[in-house]
Amino acid sequence: MQNVLIVGAGQGGTAILKLFEQIDMINVQAVADINQHAPGIELAANKSINTYESYIDALNEPIDIIVETTGKEEVFNDLKNYKTRRSVLIPGTVAHVIYNLLNEKESLLDQLKKETDSRDLLLNSIHDGMIVIDLDHNITYVNEAAENILNLNRDEMVGHLVTEIISDSHLPNVMKTRKKELNQPLNLSNGKRIITTRIPLVTEQGELLGSFAVFKDITEVVELAEEITDLKNIQNMLEAIIQSSEEAISVVDEYGRGLLINPAYTKITGLEESEIIGKPATADISEGESMHMQVLETRRPVRGARMKVGPLKRDVLVNAAPILVDGVLKGSVAIIHDLSEIEALTSELKKARQIIRNLEAKYTFDDIIAQSTEMKLTLEQAKVGAKTPVTVLLRGESGTGKELIAHAIHNESDRKHYKFIRVNCASMEEEALEKALFGDETGPPEKQKGLFEEANNGSLFLDEIGDLSVDLQARVLHVLENQEIIRVGGRKPIPVNVRVIAATNVNLERAMMEKEFREDLFYRLNRLPIMIAPLRERTDDIEPLTQHLITKLNEDYGRNVKGVNVKALGILKEYDFPGNVRELENILGRAIISMEQNESYIKDKHLPSLRKHAFRDLDLFNEPENTEVIPLQDALDEFEKQLILETLEKNNYIKSKTAKQLNISLRNLYYKMEKHNLGKDVQS
Repeated sequence: MQNVLIVGAGQGGTAILKLFEQIDMINVQAVADINQHAPGIELAANKSINTYESYIDALNEPIDIIVETTGKEEVFNDLKNYKTRRSVLIPGTVAHVIYNLLNEKESLLDQLKKETDSRDLLLNSIHDGMIVIDLDHNITYVNEAAENILNLNRDEMVGHLVTEIISDSHLPNVMKTRKKELNQPLNLSNGKRIITTRIPLVTEQGELLGSFAVFKDITEVVELAEEITDLKNIQNMLEAIIQSSEEAISVVDEYGRGLLINPAYTKITGLEESEIIGKPATADISEGESMHMQVLETRRPVRGARMKVGPLKRDVLVNAAPILVDGVLKGSVAIIHDLSEIEALTSELKKARQIIRNLEAKYTFDDIIAQSTEMKLTLEQAKVGAKTPVTVLLRGESGTGKELIAHAIHNESDRKHYKFIRVNCASMEEEALEKALFGDETGPPEKQKGLFEEANNGSLFLDEIGDLSVDLQARVLHVLENQEIIRVGGRKPIPVNVRVIAATNVNLERAMMEKEFREDLFYRLNRLPIMIAPLRERTDDIEPLTQHLITKLNEDYGRNVKGVNVKALGILKEYDFPGNVRELENILGRAIISMEQNESYIKDKHLPSLRKHAFRDLDLFNEPENTEVIPLQDALDEFEKQLILETLEKNNYIKSKTAKQLNISLRNLYYKMEKHNLGKDVQS
């Protein structure tokens, strides 16, 4: 260990002191200065010292090296004369050189620090992560972006093997191959996905120093791309649905400009995309207002608006609704229905309903209004008939509800799971009716079956059986007695198991006396006769029937009538209803049609003029109490109606005799009965 004395505590002495403090083999005993004390240096002796020699004498240890830093020649000469033989004196020029070298070193270190800080600032300011490793695969540097992406602090990574931090890292392989790897995907253990570029660190001389990676977090980008892809798929799917839909669809934006139409729209309107897309919402309208614009103004849907569209002015029905995204109006979508197609479908539906009506029993005993004692007794008899296999004969005036009871008997019987077929015996010519009932062997195979065969195991309702010809009566009797039929043109008997329910408004007893109805058939049918009283004999049923029929008519007419007032009900109860329940329904229907939309109850003023029951009561030719004149056509119609009704009553509702007496054809009689709502082939 060399003991050193530094003479002079200026810049040179301070620089030398800093240098020697870093050397373990040198022990600085003191920094001597007659003018000032160097900070942190204590003298060996506490006495008055006024020369450099005094400093040296005061030290406890011998001095091996004396460094003169004052730069004064006289100080150097004094020290040169005083130093001992073992002491080495270093002149001030040498100290000055050392001082300059130290300053230069400090400057270089400061510059290097600034450059390092600038590099770190630069690398930390980029959004891409960076990792640098050395030849031993240890991490030597990471930037802030890398810390954020890896969710680790710098201290947790620097000095560790890169594979401890990123298990699938290829940086060691890049260092081995010395080849770049550009834009490689990598999944991190924290669930993030990155794209990384790996580059080896090689000097100009070809010396390998390590490798580094620059990487970008693409997790959100990938998720967004997947979301966009999903949205694209949804959009494509929706467009495919719209384009393939048979419903005509039109879409406009929030400004009412056309965005989208489908082929069904073009088919109905006759307009192509070029005539609609980007054009105002009114471009397709021939007559009426734009429902798109109404929806955009009110932000409310529109239902059932009628208008004409396209150059052909097609009559259509439009439903439109707003397109709202997070409460913001983005446009309007409309579904357009071709009314001509709807009308065709409605017609087909009516036909289908008629077929179903002929093949199924729609009503049960719960559907029949029975408030009066007479009707309650009738229903009790009908329920007994439903539980027995015998033929049932329903008797009563036209319009009393015989068909409803026939439906109910079938639905209450053990045949309810099989067909219920209704045939009106007065609605067809004899030859056609015979083929319809018994089948036609000469027809095509698919049409050879008759209604008796179709109704096998079920029920066959023969309405207006009193109008059957005597020959057909014989064939029906054969079926009832033998449970078999023979088709027209055929010879082979075909067994059938059919329950016959017959109905008539004809006086069969009188018809037998006049040889118009077979006695044997009558007694076969009359095993369980059920009489249905006319409406005039069961006035207790008028009020509940009225309410029931109003409910039905509301559905048919789209109204909301609640009932009839007391005065109107009184008028109805005083009327004798020659047309029975059917006439009551007709009267109520006409009353509802004459009402205003805001009226809820039928009043006496809404009721049509009720006809007289007997022809003799007509006042057509008497002077009316008021000055109102009845139009001629109305008077003629009323006269014709009453004459037909009177003649029907005299002939016990035998239509063939009535037509003969009136000197008109049977077909013409049916036409006039239907015209005046006297019934022909509706329920009896």
